[in-house]
Amino acid sequence: MGGVALARPLYFWLGTLATVAGVVLHLPMYLHSAEMGYRLAGMPMDLPMTVGMVLIVAGLVVTAWGLVPPGAFTARPAAEVRVRALDDQKMRPAHLGLVVVMSVAVVIDAMKPITLGFVSPGMVAEYGLKSPLNPGGDVPVALLPLFGLTGTVLGSLLWGWLGDRIGRKPSILYAGVLFIGTAICGVMPSFEGNLAMCLAMGLGAGGMLPIAFSLLAETIPPRHKGWVMVLIGGNLAIAYLLASFLSATLAPEYSWRVLWLVGLPTGVFLILLNRFIPESPRFLLAYGRDAEAHAIMARYGAALTSGSDVERVQDEHEGGYSRLFRAPFTGLTVAVVILGLSIGLVTYGFQLWIPSNLRSLGLDQSAADRALADSTLLGLPLIFISAAMYGLWSAKKTIVVLSALVGAALVVLSFSGETLAQDRTWLYLLLAGPIVGTAAIAAVLAAYSSEIYPTRVRSRGSGLSAGVGKFGGVAVTGVLVAGAAAPSIGMTALLGAVPLVLAVVAVLVFGVEPAKGPAGAPAGTAASQA
Repeated sequence: MGGVALARPLYFWLGTLATVAGVVLHLPMYLHSAEMGYRLAGMPMDLPMTVGMVLIVAGLVVTAWGLVPPGAFTARPAAEVRVRALDDQKMRPAHLGLVVVMSVAVVIDAMKPITLGFVSPGMVAEYGLKSPLNPGGDVPVALLPLFGLTGTVLGSLLWGWLGDRIGRKPSILYAGVLFIGTAICGVMPSFEGNLAMCLAMGLGAGGMLPIAFSLLAETIPPRHKGWVMVLIGGNLAIAYLLASFLSATLAPEYSWRVLWLVGLPTGVFLILLNRFIPESPRFLLAYGRDAEAHAIMARYGAALTSGSDVERVQDEHEGGYSRLFRAPFTGLTVAVVILGLSIGLVTYGFQLWIPSNLRSLGLDQSAADRALADSTLLGLPLIFISAAMYGLWSAKKTIVVLSALVGAALVVLSFSGETLAQDRTWLYLLLAGPIVGTAAIAAVLAAYSSEIYPTRVRSRGSGLSAGVGKFGGVAVTGVLVAGAAAPSIGMTALLGAVPLVLAVVAVLVFGVEPAKGPAGAPAGTAASQA
């Protein structure tokens, strides 16, 4: 249905089958360890695992060869080619189908890094790592998210480059194959092996959301793009719900390792899902595949931009990020940076450690995971409300309301988090804010930062808002690895609350409303001054 053929389909499918077979060969060792509670720490790799590892490496190489089109790294794409949906287009069934498919893809992708928080308690127990549950450990468990987050940062850069060189669909397909291969993280006998697999998993997970938004920019009508981006970005909350549900239902019986092994079926499903994801028309046109490009544009009501639009876009990459910090963008960029930083601190500070912190408050694994699943389910309507607020009310006011809501919940948790285990109702309500609210803010910020800057600096603005969030994650995990602070529920809540409160003030003072002009281009205060 996507209408785009693979470069070398035989090699792609052979490589994918080899990768799947390599993961399957790791499973007997996992299954044979059932009598020991699926504890594999310190056990040597057997022959099937060794053969499986070779198959996975070979499969990844062959798959890559099957996806790379001839001349992909030597051709020069036409930089002036730009495609976007027409302003007067209505949402078609094709658009709605794409929203559903991309939502599922983002959920599968986001579950990988989210799972880090749910496997940490089990890894601490099996490997004797340092954490709030085991303060006497030598090696900090925070190394796991640090490696995973580093992988997502590198993956964002890698997948952005690959998406332009080999296409959006092949990039997503290869991410799916990586998810399959890194499922063997659930069978690694050593913590060091888990770190290596976690880094590789991050490489696959880092670029999915930017690729999804790139496709949406070329296919979704401009007047609908904002709320659609918020809705799809908000699927991070659904990913958290599924990860917590799987942890509550599977981990008590099959150990934390099973949470990584689900990467095999979800990776296969992501590959099958690609049948319904279109290739970027801009990519196809740039490489001379005009018939495929025009078929996709006709289906989604898209067209080439006019000459004036091309001229505005051509100087998009002139200068560096310092341009964003000069007038008239200074205040607006400061607000974006503070908000993005706070999202990273809450996501990789509070959210990542909340499964462990609930255990330290006296809840067992099943009760802690179910509390998180119930809290996420309780707050899930906030995603749809946020999309409606952004599309029908005010982008700026949506950011202020969501940030204030999450900030207030974090402030309460920072001062009373240690006693909330006795009052489950308040605990569930307060946890819903940081879990679902942060996903909503991240989605709103991604849409907002892509609309408030004029065309010539828009890519840098979007990149900055995404980058500072990851920088916040690197900072907080780096501090924890250094042992400078113990990630208690009160400390992590306060760490996220302070910048969120500052972000509310910054957005109120410097934020602009991205009102759309007749051509669908932002006409907010900062854009009009440029």
